[in-house]
Amino acid sequence: MCRQPPGFTLDQSTCTLSNSVNASIGTYAFELVMEDYPTRNITLNYTAMAPTVRSPFVNSSSSSPLSKIPLQFAVEVEAPAPSCIEGEYLPRFIHPTPHQGEHLQARVNQELEIRVKATATFSSITDVVFSGPLNSTKETTTTGEYVINWTPTSDNFGQHFPICFIAEGQNGSRNYQSEMRCVIVVVEAAGPRAQVTCTKDTMSVSIERSTISGIHGDHLRLNNNASCAVSSNSTHVFTTFSLSGCGTQIEETDEHLSFKNTIVTYDNPNHIITRKNIFEIEVMCKYQKKSSITTRFDAHRPAVNFTERGFGSFSYQFEFYQSGTFRNTRDPSSYPLDYNVGETIYMEIAPVNVIQNTEVFLESCVATPYDNPSYPISYPIITNGCGVDETVNIYTSHQPNVKFSMEAFKFIGQYDQVFISCSIIICEANNPNTRCAQGCTNGTQVAPSSHVHKREAAIQTGSHFISQGPLRLRRSASFTDAISPSLNLNLVFVAGCVVAVVAMVCGMMVYKSRGSKVNYQLLKSDEI
Repeated sequence: MCRQPPGFTLDQSTCTLSNSVNASIGTYAFELVMEDYPTRNITLNYTAMAPTVRSPFVNSSSSSPLSKIPLQFAVEVEAPAPSCIEGEYLPRFIHPTPHQGEHLQARVNQELEIRVKATATFSSITDVVFSGPLNSTKETTTTGEYVINWTPTSDNFGQHFPICFIAEGQNGSRNYQSEMRCVIVVVEAAGPRAQVTCTKDTMSVSIERSTISGIHGDHLRLNNNASCAVSSNSTHVFTTFSLSGCGTQIEETDEHLSFKNTIVTYDNPNHIITRKNIFEIEVMCKYQKKSSITTRFDAHRPAVNFTERGFGSFSYQFEFYQSGTFRNTRDPSSYPLDYNVGETIYMEIAPVNVIQNTEVFLESCVATPYDNPSYPISYPIITNGCGVDETVNIYTSHQPNVKFSMEAFKFIGQYDQVFISCSIIICEANNPNTRCAQGCTNGTQVAPSSHVHKREAAIQTGSHFISQGPLRLRRSASFTDAISPSLNLNLVFVAGCVVAVVAMVCGMMVYKSRGSKVNYQLLKSDEI
């Protein structure tokens, strides 16, 4: 070390720099030279010069190093924290953060994803700082997780790479840091070859069977859902599913929207043993939130078709109306619909063609930022047939259609459009044994079964989701004048359509619980 500031000690045998309690608060610059010595005497042979002997390190003047490199860095010494207990002022890592020293599997040309999350009672988590291989990046999700991404190349095969990170917290003007945690990434050969195709509504996955030996398409399901089967032929395993169905999860970062699902081994619940290989592959469609392309997912949603035993096929439409007379619907070409805060929104869910001797029950409605009722940021409007929002009015009951309204409100966050998703149940009219007959419940009652026995007629369907939107807040002149133009307030009614217009996709291979993504595919604007 060229100059050792007071209060610091360098242990050359362990390459450890430490500071004592006597070090003054401030920033200290360090200049060191890292030298490489052999562990035993070795002889270096050259073609153009005589051989030389290199010896282990004893002291700085005893022998010459094999190599050396300068190193400069700064250390900031801050005042002591009020408490050294992790999780109070100092950030503490929580799930799903990997453990210290954990070995993670990565595959060549497949993106590795490391999720980091921290918490502290008396400070706010502001960032995660990391060091890692070349081209590694970091994103932040809306749920407070930090995602470190890295895609190994063929040159990295067989190597081990450390990735280290710390969490930073803040309380007023004081900053606090967590322990440093490091994981080891082991780069293995490329995994199963998968092709993922994304559209604005669906995700299609095709996996080459030759790269997943021992797995049959009949043994696979989406998200372990028996109703979301995976098909196969002699060369590929494949499936297509809705971005809002089969348990698809949505995740949002500052730059992207990601829709994720998992193809897993499916075991028959009636069997006690299995000889199938355990298999998981996570697939994902990633959409950029910002783009110069003007295409938007803001089209009026068409009627939704359902098919159920005992009821046949039927279609229902979710519409917004201009007034409480429910005579004129909002023009489908005017979507996304604009509303003022506090303005009443009139809605109806009705069959396209009236089904005789049936009634519809509005089981639940929820507002989410995107057309996915499972999105973690949501606002309940109706639950178990009961209005949760205090402005909700349900005008019809025990009818083939349902009419209801509510007042537009502010939805805080980085969202400027919203969707409303509702679940409905179709019942046999005037049958006291149906869920429709129960009406609003507190959720403790057991819903009547829709199971159909032999020669028994169905009395109700299962729950079916139907959504409509997007809706967008239209600020009135008086409201706009009251807001400072310097404030970027997102005063939204509820949730919105996907504003991402450039899609990037990748399949993510996961064995047990860990894996990495397969490939990115940039979609053209006319494919979205």
